[in-house]
Amino acid sequence: MSGFMAGKKILVTGVLDRRSIAFSAARLAQEQGAEVLLSGFGRARSLTDRTARRLDPTPDVVELDVNKPEDIEAAAKDIEARWGSLDGIVHAIAFAPEDALGGNFMQTEWPSVATAVQTSAFSLKALTGGLAHLMPSGSSVVGLDFDAQVAWPAYDWMGVAKAAFESTARYVARDLGDKGIRVNLVSAGPVKTLAAKGISGFDAIEGEWADQAPLGWSATDPEPVGRAIVSLLSDWWPATTGEIIHVDGGFHAMGTKIR
Repeated sequence: MSGFMAGKKILVTGVLDRRSIAFSAARLAQEQGAEVLLSGFGRARSLTDRTARRLDPTPDVVELDVNKPEDIEAAAKDIEARWGSLDGIVHAIAFAPEDALGGNFMQTEWPSVATAVQTSAFSLKALTGGLAHLMPSGSSVVGLDFDAQVAWPAYDWMGVAKAAFESTARYVARDLGDKGIRVNLVSAGPVKTLAAKGISGFDAIEGEWADQAPLGWSATDPEPVGRAIVSLLSDWWPATTGEIIHVDGGFHAMGTKIR
């Protein structure tokens, strides 16, 4: 099967370097015939610009800080002028201040918690709501998740934000269903991305995952997650929304969890 994304126009957020899961999704979407637009902002924009040149064809990069309504509005106008419509969004955006991670859960103050929740959860509603008028029936939004059913070492308020993200996805799926827009999440196993390196204690999660996942797990290979994302962006899941698809080697289904 090839070319199953032919004609699709996809916005991919969260591409920083070639290790990014979002990069894998963008590359695979292009390989299957989609047109891709990346987003970046601030100091990290230069990383996105540089990484975009490793895709073929090289996609444009739009300035988009999801915490700024004016950026979302500007991106919507750009996409409308560029394509007229939008068939899919990859939401690969998450951030928590340093004091909200790494074992500081009980010491973290509200401003840092608010930043984590706004950027990592509310942004799904903000971005999707700001672009939904460009998305025809059959369009798809796919968010990148990490299992929020349990408390993880060092993940702290990002774990809380991911729980909010999962709930937000269900409500956005509910409210956009009558427009024919699907909203689903891919819950990935730990991948050694640039963002993951910033989480103190990440190795405690990643180090034992492969042993507990029945299919095994490679934390250096984002492609299985990218494949799931692209599959959900395609027309092959026409009746699935509000779902969380686990791509984690089966770890989530096992009774033993990392403590």
